[in-house]
Amino acid sequence: MSGHSKWNNIKNKKGKEDARRAKEFTKLGRYIMVAAREGGPDPDYNPALKAAIEKAKAANMPNENIERAIKKGVGELDSGSFEEITYEGYGPGGIAVYVSCLTDNRNRTASDIRHAFDKVGGNLGQTGCVSFMFERKGLLFIENKDGITEDDLMLEAIDLGAEDFEVTEDGYEITTSPENFDKVRDGLAKSGYEFTVAEISFLPINTTVLTDEKDIRNMMRLIDILEDNDDVQAVYHNWEMPEDLEA
Repeated sequence: MSGHSKWNNIKNKKGKEDARRAKEFTKLGRYIMVAAREGGPDPDYNPALKAAIEKAKAANMPNENIERAIKKGVGELDSGSFEEITYEGYGPGGIAVYVSCLTDNRNRTASDIRHAFDKVGGNLGQTGCVSFMFERKGLLFIENKDGITEDDLMLEAIDLGAEDFEVTEDGYEITTSPENFDKVRDGLAKSGYEFTVAEISFLPINTTVLTDEKDIRNMMRLIDILEDNDDVQAVYHNWEMPEDLEA
């Protein structure tokens, strides 16, 4: 089971977590709050909230922050009124970019996202202009550690309903349908596996390589600007990022 690594397209931001911890907690808090508001405060009966909590714990978000976000979501504490909204456009070199946001001010967010694209020579497009280039999938990543046997992990993941299993330099990447995500994640967790990534994501159907250095710099800049925005929850793109990007 193989293909271009989805983890490669998102791992660059993981090395910046320490510098962005406060912003990350703000975004995760909003994610939890909206999930609790829409599905209730009990993660056993609210899969979206369960996924949000686990994502927060993976980022080492304190339990009190998680509990406070849940209370805000169900109205026990004051909070703003947030809505989910997505933006689509093209970055440098024609890279397709899909941005997921949670905002309490649609006009502010739209202006910020448009400015980010304009700043690097990209174009913010209409709804639907790039979304067809992505598939909604469950994505799990398990780092390669002592005690993990590749064959055992692959067989268990497949038995649980995984669609794809890929071995990378960093570990093991497992892709599922959105419907089977909870089953695969929970089954592997019960077997003692820990996840670096466990989320429903939008994965590119095909990827594009950038060869122009200016386009590469501007695409990195666009991702950084968007991820630095408190309203932005996730940035998805079809850029096949080079392995030596950090260098």
